[in-house]
Order: sequence, then C-alpha cells, then structure tokens
Amino acid sequence: MGRAARPLVVATTVGIVVNACLAIVKAVTGLITHSQALQADAVHSASDIIGSVVALVAIKIANKPPDDDHPYGHPKAEHVASLVVALLLIVVGVQLAGSAVGVLLGQAPEPPGQAALVVIVVSIVVKELLFRYKLRIGRRYGSAALMAEAWHHRSDAYSSIAALIGVAGALAGARWGIDLLLYGDALAGMFVSLVIVKVGFTLAKQSSYIMMEQVLAEEEVEKFTRTAASVAGVTRVDQLLARSHGRYVIIDIRIGVDPHITVEAGHAIGKRVKETLIATHPEVQDVLVHLNP
Repeated sequence: MGRAARPLVVATTVGIVVNACLAIVKAVTGLITHSQALQADAVHSASDIIGSVVALVAIKIANKPPDDDHPYGHPKAEHVASLVVALLLIVVGVQLAGSAVGVLLGQAPEPPGQAALVVIVVSIVVKELLFRYKLRIGRRYGSAALMAEAWHHRSDAYSSIAALIGVAGALAGARWGIDLLLYGDALAGMFVSLVIVKVGFTLAKQSSYIMMEQVLAEEEVEKFTRTAASVAGVTRVDQLLARSHGRYVIIDIRIGVDPHITVEAGHAIGKRVKETLIATHPEVQDVLVHLNP
C-alpha cells in the first residue's frame, strides 16, 4: 500500500471505531428512553460502519498498481464502494420510514427520556467533526469513497438535528400535556429517513456517472483543449473527449496538423501534445492522440 493510501485507511478506520461507539450508545439510550428518532439515528450510524468497511476494502484495492488485466489501475473500485454505500443508505432510509409511519398511525407514543437529548447533541458534534476530517483527506487524495463517507457523516449530523428537534418537542408535549407534540419524535424519525434516502440517491447518481464512463462536460474539458491548441504544430483541435477513471482522467483527442509534414514529424507533435497535457494537468493519466491532416 502506497503512502498516499495510508491517510485514507487511517481516516476510514477512525470512522469505523467512532461509528461503532455512537451506534451502541444511541441504540441503548434509544431503547431505554423509548426514542424512535434516536433508534433511527442508531441504525444510521450502524449503516455508516458497514459503509466504512466497504470503503476501506475499496481504498486498498484502488491503490494497487496497474497490472496486465488493469492497465489503468483500479481506481474505480472506490466508486463501486460509493455505489454500495448509496444503495445501503436507500434501503436503510426506507426501512426507517416504515417504522416511523407505524408509530404515527398508532396510539400516542410514550415520551422519550431526557438522556436522549444529551446523546443526540454529542452525536451532532462528533459527526460534524468526522465530516470535515474525512472530506479534507478525501479531497486531498482524490478519494471518491472517502468523500462519500464524509457526506454520509454529514447526513447523519443533519438527521441528528432533526432527532434533537423531535425529541425536544415530544418532551415538551409530555410536560405541557399536548398529545400532538408527542408525535414529534416519530416525525423526526420520518425526516431522518427522508434525508438518508436523498443522500443515497445523490451518491448513487454521482458514482453511476463514473461507472458508465460519462465524458466530462464541455466547460470541464475547455482547459484541456486550450492546452493542446497551444502546442507547436497543432493547427486545430478537432475533437477532445475526456472521461473520468476515478481519481484521474483519460483523454482522447483529434488534432489537425500540416498535411505535408512527415510521419515522424506528426508523431513528434502528437507526443508533445500528450506530454504537455499530462505535465500541465496532474489529473490527466493518459492521452490518446489521433492526427488529422
């Protein structure tokens, strides 16, 4: 495993340990205090653990060097992991929504205990810190899996805020004798489930673009076109297609050259275009150049 992968592994491992502690504390407190929202939050944290384990495996695979069967390396493994995490979020969100609906359609629920509020506040702070930590490391090393994990933590923080509001409302309803507020805890659980599903769909959409090798948008490839056009001997850029391979970009380019030059001279121009693109843009891993007279 390369040096660049170690910070990613450390960050993912930290997430697994912290999420395990949070999930246990939330689940136990949720059961003791009868908080539907906190129990939903516990399931969310538990899903984070599974997502982090998937991400950890993917990061190790993605950092393997290229081989005969994978000449471009294994970076898409992280996007496979991101897609798994996304699907996991959607399934968990739907299940939580079903549980919340069951409470809302039943009799007035028992108000949660005050200990639930303390656990939720601690969870919000911890999750926001994890989000910032993993997002920073993920962006630094271009790790899609770790950035997906970061946003997973942010969704958990948002869901915990909703749970906080719901639990506080239910406690207030119990204190003032307002039955309607007692449903605040279940409503918060419903909101948590919707947040989880939305984040899952967003991550799945982003990962599917990479897996399907969708070319980058025109505004994203404009910088590559300008660089290629600036190379001596290039009369025009007829076409430039760039596609993401996880952490890096592969470019297919068709350039126009003087039709009267030799094959050797044309080859030299094509080589300069490739070398210039790779040197100017660190994210470019390989360039396939086709010459048009």
